[in-house]
Amino acid sequence: MDKLTKEQRIKNMKAVKSKGSKIETLLAKAMWGKGYRYRKNDKSIFGNPDFTFKKFKIAIFCDSEFWHGKDWEFKKYDHKSNVEFWHQKIERNIVRDIEVNAELERNGWIVIRFWGKEIEKDLIRCLAVIEDKINEVKRKNII
Repeated sequence: MDKLTKEQRIKNMKAVKSKGSKIETLLAKAMWGKGYRYRKNDKSIFGNPDFTFKKFKIAIFCDSEFWHGKDWEFKKYDHKSNVEFWHQKIERNIVRDIEVNAELERNGWIVIRFWGKEIEKDLIRCLAVIEDKINEVKRKNII
């Protein structure tokens, strides 16, 4: 049984953003502050990454733990209502993430995925990962 009323649940679900989320904004501001210029939600790139560096062929995704199934094998049992729907939905998201990664990598892109909590708790490390990938691509292009 759901803890919220039907109206409360509808309101909560309507508030979920597909772009411009808190974790995206946090990472965007940090990258911008470091001087990195990126494209947001570029529809011309397969999988619509949250951020892209076309020059370096780097695609960055900010994945929320709930929608993208972090620790899914354990968390799947947390759902109490509409279980079949949520299992199908989240498992399809997991499969889609794998397909998007494979397609982008096949086309020469570097794919970086961060969990929302990673961005919130260790933003410096996330920036370091991005910086390392950019520097790696720069080094390869010089040689």
